[in-house]
Order: sequence, then structure tokens, then C-alpha cells
Amino acid sequence: MSVRVERVYEAPDGGVRVLVDRLWPRGLRKEDAQLDRWAKAVAPSTELRRWFHGPQGEYREFARRYRAELEAPDAQRELDGLCAAAGSGELVLLTAVKEPARSHAEVLLEVVRERCEQR
Repeated sequence: MSVRVERVYEAPDGGVRVLVDRLWPRGLRKEDAQLDRWAKAVAPSTELRRWFHGPQGEYREFARRYRAELEAPDAQRELDGLCAAAGSGELVLLTAVKEPARSHAEVLLEVVRERCEQR
């Protein structure tokens, strides 16, 4: 099983490509994205995203709150689907954020790896 995070603007480099942002990436046409799936259910809520980018936002607290959101039934079903995709080869979690290493995509990467290893 191989799971990694990439920016959606980068050229595809194999694997099952899944967009994990709630909003469509600016300046990217849908036909150019070369996505296999758009997993909105595992993206942070609008409220959490706004909190994180506001004056009170702190990464560790954001990660804790985001992990709690991922316990929702819709997110759990989507995580199962991501594990299935990872089990059949390489899974690429795509995001438009400028710093994927300090974003929801990095937290989601950890969650997906943990969940898929338990199976």
C-alpha cells in the first residue's frame, strides 16, 4: 500500500488520484484535473477551515478537531473507499493548498495510513 499527498496542480504521476478539498481548486479546469474521485466527505468543514485560517487557528488543535470530524459516518464511508483504492495500488491525495505538509491533507494521510493498516 502506498499513499501520498500531492498538489492537484502538479502533473499526474500515476496512482488513483483523489481530490480531498471541499472547494474546487482555483484556475483548474475539471477536464484538466485528471481525477479518479472527489472525496468531499473527508475534507474539513467550512467552519473548521475558516477557524484554522483565522487569527485563532493553530495546527495541532486543527488536526485534533479535523480528526474528530473524520469520525462522522459519511467520512468513515469515504475513508473505507480510500483504503480500498490504496489496497489496489497507489493512492494520491490531491489538494490545492500551498503547504500540504501543514494542512488537512497531511492529517488525512496519517488517518488513511492508520485505518488501512488496521485492515
